[in-house]
Amino acid sequence: MTEFYEAPPVDDRAIWDLWLSMHYFPAATAVQEAGVFEALEAEPLSLDDLADKLSLNPKALGVVMSLVAALGLVNRREGVWRLTPHARTYLLSGTTYSWSPLFEIYKNGTPLHGELLSLLKTGKTPREDKPSDGWEAGKVPPDAARSIAKFMHAHSLPAAVAAARSGAFSKVKKLLDVGGGSGVFSIAAAQRNPSLSATIMDLDTMCDAASELFIASSGVADRVDTIAVDMFREDWPTGYDALFFSNVFHDWDDDINAQLSKKSFDALPSGGRIILHEILMNDNEDGPMTPASFSVLMLRGTKGKQYTFRELTKYLEDAGFVSVDAVQTSPYYSLVSAVKP
Repeated sequence: MTEFYEAPPVDDRAIWDLWLSMHYFPAATAVQEAGVFEALEAEPLSLDDLADKLSLNPKALGVVMSLVAALGLVNRREGVWRLTPHARTYLLSGTTYSWSPLFEIYKNGTPLHGELLSLLKTGKTPREDKPSDGWEAGKVPPDAARSIAKFMHAHSLPAAVAAARSGAFSKVKKLLDVGGGSGVFSIAAAQRNPSLSATIMDLDTMCDAASELFIASSGVADRVDTIAVDMFREDWPTGYDALFFSNVFHDWDDDINAQLSKKSFDALPSGGRIILHEILMNDNEDGPMTPASFSVLMLRGTKGKQYTFRELTKYLEDAGFVSVDAVQTSPYYSLVSAVKP
């Protein structure tokens, strides 16, 4: 039975907010225990100065501080972090209205407090494995691949339909979906655009999962296929007029994203387009709240974070792309696109 992907009757913003609310309290308790509030009470500080003063990991601190800012406990102006009146009133030890005794009781009730504190202090998570480890190693076990494909399909389907309806693929004839996972974006794009064919490029077990679980029943299996390629170790196929990445760049650090951008540039013909589908942080890197919490999730499970439009633009322009643009397509996601001249 063919399953045609339609837009849901309501958007999924409330579900994203619910899911990612898990980080709110642990982020506040972790920075409190790390001494951030007391340090900023003494003086406003830049991120690097704050990290240096407290011997904290700058990347982890920046990601967590973005969420703490979105929660209204700190703010960032001209690159300098300051306490808000709420943090100064309620979250400093020994003040008249301090909630510190309550925080002390409840903070250890969630493992996320300890995990975020470890990341702040060392830049490393105590978790034994991370979701991005399989792609870094070039191997995902079959059972894990099926589980990942189902998970990614569940949270990506509304966004995939929105991206397909945005018109971004209307002029694309051959699409390479890099790290395409379940294939949800390629399927939605092909269903919406009858002249489009797409290839999902991923590790072999991910391709098998996408084919079996989703492509076979999509009604577009004649135009959506897979190719097993380790994107870090093997050559990429050519002959595509657009390369698409959804939730890929947020898994990786600056060096790897620069490599992915350059490999994309080299694989495309002149006039070819790269399209990144990501949840963007604002330019001040202090929110919005759910994207900032998603960035904490990336910190916990990958080498990356959620990036700003400015940061993604730099990756693409440094690789040689021009005409970088962004269009919001769903409550939290945007398409960032650029052209190879």
